[in-house]
Amino acid sequence: MRLPVLALAVGMAMQAHAQQPVVAEAPLRAHLSLLADDLFEGRGTGQRGGDLTVRYLETQAAVLGLKPLADGTYRQLVKAEGTKLLPGSFARFSTDSGKVLTPSTGADILFGTMSGKENITLDAPLVFVGYGAVAPEEKWDDYKGVDVKGKILVMMVNDPQPTAEEPNRFGGKAYTYYGRWMYKYEEALRQGAAGALLIHTTPSASYGWSVPATSFSHERFHLAGSGNQLEGWLQEETARALFAASGFDLDKLRADAERKDFRPVDLKLTMHAEVKSKIRQIEQYNVVGIIPGTDAKLKSEAVVYSAHWDHLGIDESKQGDNIWNGAIDNGSGVAALLAMAQAAVQHPAKRTQVFLWPAGEETGFLGSIAYMQNPAWPLNKTSADLNLDSMNFVGATRDIGVAGAERSSLYDAAAVVAKKMGLKLAPAIPDLSGSYFRADHFQFAKAGIPAFNVGSAVFSGDGHFDFVKDQEKNGARLVAFKQDYHQLSDEYHADWDLSGMVQQAQFTLNLGYEVANTPKMQTWKAGDAFSKVKR
Repeated sequence: MRLPVLALAVGMAMQAHAQQPVVAEAPLRAHLSLLADDLFEGRGTGQRGGDLTVRYLETQAAVLGLKPLADGTYRQLVKAEGTKLLPGSFARFSTDSGKVLTPSTGADILFGTMSGKENITLDAPLVFVGYGAVAPEEKWDDYKGVDVKGKILVMMVNDPQPTAEEPNRFGGKAYTYYGRWMYKYEEALRQGAAGALLIHTTPSASYGWSVPATSFSHERFHLAGSGNQLEGWLQEETARALFAASGFDLDKLRADAERKDFRPVDLKLTMHAEVKSKIRQIEQYNVVGIIPGTDAKLKSEAVVYSAHWDHLGIDESKQGDNIWNGAIDNGSGVAALLAMAQAAVQHPAKRTQVFLWPAGEETGFLGSIAYMQNPAWPLNKTSADLNLDSMNFVGATRDIGVAGAERSSLYDAAAVVAKKMGLKLAPAIPDLSGSYFRADHFQFAKAGIPAFNVGSAVFSGDGHFDFVKDQEKNGARLVAFKQDYHQLSDEYHADWDLSGMVQQAQFTLNLGYEVANTPKMQTWKAGDAFSKVKR
């Protein structure tokens, strides 16, 4: 009698093992190589390549067996406004004493509008507002009630730096959202300013001038509605020259801005700008597919997996290679989500699983912001968002990055999954580049939903992950990708070792199942800023 019992036990064990969804490399590689191909024209927002990508994704969702939205489609509308700076636009600055400076557009200064107006002529005084931050929890206000309506604000990027007396202010060495360019522009709009210019340095921004220069050379998008009349960037040396022309020392003002008692400084400069833009209204789409849950109670709740489908498209002004293929950013995440969905659709979890491919991440999180306004699943019934963006393309690791998970119970869930997979959680490092605020999961966090970018190897900063093979070589390759980020060189290579990407996708899917099958919804750690947000 024992043999049949043993055989039954073995058979049940094998069946249980077979029920574990397994991410396969072949479909991941196939999707990645195609999505990053010239045929998809860089998956540009408002371009044919973007339309092709949406059509491809919704077709794949249907083929895989994902359920559509309530209207029977996989599309979620995102209305956006596109703005492209036209030739003839220029900016010049004059001091109260009559000196005139005209920085070179593109090389010295970047600017554009998000107002929706085709022609803007602007004459406005410049005011230095330090970091441009209003942070009540830090008892910090760079405006001090000063009326800056109708003025151009000049700001530093990043946060007020820690001091010996306050080593943990604004996250200590880590970046906070107050340091991000998006926050600076948002706060300028709230203050009623005519616009904002950010002073660029590579250390403070965590990327070179080429990154904003690339963005401002393309058509830029925002959700339909009001935006800043003028926003842009100044090269550090350009800012230094402007300040000096009117008798101010940039370094001294920077030092002054590190104090809580800093007050806005009238720079005795006026900016004259003529901004000519091509404006158009467009409709883009998030793609959403659903795997309904199996538990009678828990299926009303969901876990979301997300990866933005867009990149920078085609730049018609360039000769030769003018397609920004975006293989790693974020063809990798898009392909991984498709491969994960293929594995998961045959093995539903207790909670519902939502696969989300947002539009317009590169242009300011348009798709994920639109999703928050019209979610496919109620936000108060969404347990977590697990995001994939710019994945590991160099090889398998012995550990996995979970930066941002420590803010919530997702860290404990990640530890459980890592142990089962024989992985360690990569050591925590300070978020010096504001990575947590630079991907779609951040919009979920702002809505009170625990979320992070899973295994963000590319932007770990130093290639510190423990690679199974060629530690020094592979770590260097990750660091080197920063030179390809938002460049034409971010292209797919058939000889890539995708074992690390598959591993990262598998970990994300396993974590999703841990979240989907556990009795309770995920929660923020006590004291975290997002714990105060009501879903």
